[in-house]
Amino acid sequence: MYFLGFNWNPEGTLFKIGFIQIKYYNLLWIAAFVVGWFIMKRIFQREKKSMEQLDSLFIYTVVSIMLGARLGHVFFYDWAYYKNHLLEILLPIRESANSSLFGFINGYEFTGFTGLASHGATIAAIIGVWLYCRKWDNIGVVWLLDRLVIPSAIGASFVRIGNFFNSEINGKIVDKSFFLATRFIRDSDDMPSYKAMALTQEKTAGAAYNAIEHNPDFVEVLQSIPYRHPAQLYEGVCYLFVFVILYLLYWKTDKGNKRGFLFGLFLALLFSVRFVVEFFKKSQGGFEENLGLFSTGQWLSIPMIVLGILFMYKPLPSTRYH
Repeated sequence: MYFLGFNWNPEGTLFKIGFIQIKYYNLLWIAAFVVGWFIMKRIFQREKKSMEQLDSLFIYTVVSIMLGARLGHVFFYDWAYYKNHLLEILLPIRESANSSLFGFINGYEFTGFTGLASHGATIAAIIGVWLYCRKWDNIGVVWLLDRLVIPSAIGASFVRIGNFFNSEINGKIVDKSFFLATRFIRDSDDMPSYKAMALTQEKTAGAAYNAIEHNPDFVEVLQSIPYRHPAQLYEGVCYLFVFVILYLLYWKTDKGNKRGFLFGLFLALLFSVRFVVEFFKKSQGGFEENLGLFSTGQWLSIPMIVLGILFMYKPLPSTRYH
């Protein structure tokens, strides 16, 4: 008897406009920034900061987070590929022999930015905040970080849900009797699109995956795809709890007055979650084969956790600061 074990086979694309694909993942990224803007608006109003400063902050954070997330994925997880495909680092395209971009650029397809890393986003966000605070000298770096982590936590939750829609960052194989066992039909390792199309003789990946799921002629192919942990959901739900904790501490207690505490708590909680969930994820690549013991994501999380604890317990005056 299975409680929640299920097949997962969303196309990931909500709709298309010409060659541009609007994906659930992209929309959830947009939602993360929009919700973050509204949360920071409330905070800035409470702290008597101007909307001009908020609008400027929005630009700095969007650019730094997106750039950092992208570069983090490139250098931490997939440099072996991108060192030979430099054009793809900052452009939403990928080399594909049978595809055509804009109808006349052969050998490439539009993919959107599907390779983004939270560690890179965190590092770049801190740099972006530092640059922003150089422009607005009445706002301190740590003061701002203590407040930005609140929308950042819920944004991280949105992004992991987007990963779930994309059937990426899937978990390790689990027995089908596990109550959350998920068969990711579009898993790029278990059933890459070229393999699905070859087995079904369908002309598009979407049609091929749908045939595997619903056509009884391919029931053996479907059964060959293993069930996995929905690690993205584990992470997304835990990040939501991190958001609730930070939100309540800021609005209901005086922890927002303790310099660096909320920022440190964010780092400690978020990357502790990441460290634990990594035990349930399949390998994402990177440098883990050289170091062993832990995954790349876990190795990158350890210094973040240590830094967070240092900020939490660093003795600083408990007053509202700038």
